[in-house]
Amino acid sequence: MTAPIALDHNTTPYADAIRSLAETDWQRLHVPGHQAKVENAPGLEPVVGATALKLDFPMLMTGVDQVTWRSRAAGNPTPLMQAQALAADAWGARRTWFITNGASGGNHIATMVVKGLGSEFAVQRSVHSSVMDGVVHAGLTPHFIHGVIDTGLGSAHGVTAAQVESVLEEHPESSAVYIVTPSYFGAVADVTAIAEVAHRHGVPLIVDEAWGSHFGMHPELPVNAVRLGADLVISSTHKGAGSLTQSAMLQLGHGPFAKQIESLVDRVVRSYQSTSCSSLLLSSLDEARRHLVVNGTEAIGAALESVREIRLGLRQSERFRDATPDIIGSEGTIDYDPFKVAIDMRGAGISGNDAQYLLIRDHQVYSELSTPSALLLLVGATSPVDVDRFLASLHALPQSETEPQRPEVLIPAVCERAMQPTEAFFGKVELVSFSAAVGRISADSLAAYPPGVPNVIPGEVLSEEVISFLRTTAAAPSGYVRGASDPALEQFRVVA
Repeated sequence: MTAPIALDHNTTPYADAIRSLAETDWQRLHVPGHQAKVENAPGLEPVVGATALKLDFPMLMTGVDQVTWRSRAAGNPTPLMQAQALAADAWGARRTWFITNGASGGNHIATMVVKGLGSEFAVQRSVHSSVMDGVVHAGLTPHFIHGVIDTGLGSAHGVTAAQVESVLEEHPESSAVYIVTPSYFGAVADVTAIAEVAHRHGVPLIVDEAWGSHFGMHPELPVNAVRLGADLVISSTHKGAGSLTQSAMLQLGHGPFAKQIESLVDRVVRSYQSTSCSSLLLSSLDEARRHLVVNGTEAIGAALESVREIRLGLRQSERFRDATPDIIGSEGTIDYDPFKVAIDMRGAGISGNDAQYLLIRDHQVYSELSTPSALLLLVGATSPVDVDRFLASLHALPQSETEPQRPEVLIPAVCERAMQPTEAFFGKVELVSFSAAVGRISADSLAAYPPGVPNVIPGEVLSEEVISFLRTTAAAPSGYVRGASDPALEQFRVVA
């Protein structure tokens, strides 16, 4: 039995243990190879600083992961266990695991958990490409739930409980439901209703809540999925909650299947998590939790006020429009993330893509995403914005006398599946020209990025429409297609 853990959110057990360890003048004869000395890796100091080198410890260190060099803390929680327990309490989870390979790694873990439950599952089509990678690795058969597409803004939103019900009735052999909420543009789905549907059909609900790691931490924010009945939640803590890039959490809920899958989740986490977890990333998760809980009311409140000021500036503008009402009004959306600000650029005399480029070049303002019709801002949950600087930069953008052509972002129709994803991915492949690829079976998962939603997955027949869309994306100034065999998509990798 493990001793009870005191839940004092003013503390950071893991981060404190690492800092305490770094205060000793050790003669380090262990990994990492720089051994905390700037002169051993002079190029690292300008990148991370001398302090970060001292804090960069491996696993199994005395005082952190062990009581002494002889044994682990049998029966006594380690600082990492204490930090994870505090995080579980903060987000209302049954249990939390810290992940150091991002929410993508969390999705790989979650899809392998699905494999432990069965070979088929119901999954939102517009999930992140890492979920599709997990489908391939686990050998799963996905039954897609098709969500709402806003062709004007160029965004995919959520799914409804009715859509989930329909897929589960059509495919009763499904062993889980897997959705993403909030969407990249901040649309929040009805997790409570979807959880009720999944549980009534006897399967757990898994939620990729990568973009909602700050949810549930302030009265003005949406409630987080783990409190709404989800059984397993992937949280990309670095995105909105302020930990270091690549740090994330996996949260076990209190749903009827959560206890049933806990042991499986724990074993899969252990098999996917690095045995050389970064102490810096783990510490940042501990510190992000403390800041959100202890200072969240004030810090999140200040960030929310700055977002309100941005939206006020947009409403007062005759040129730009806050697209939040469009997102809230989309089918299946019951709430939205206030820290995602979508600016409708239609009628602004400049496209969203050109606006993003000129903001970067002329004003050193870097937004999250652009489409021909929109500019998307992401504000950190505890990071108030210099509103005057942003609005001044936005209004300084040149305005054409004639409105630029803005074709709707017609996200291509889903391609027909001809093979199972795993079979196509691991089969014999060949490279063919883009023109010859029409009608061939894709061996790759291809996703316009961001947001990284797969437009085609292994085993699907490449259509002329999807090839044209992906090539157009790749040719855009900031275009990128994840999984492409070459950046320009002159060639496609297909099943031989």
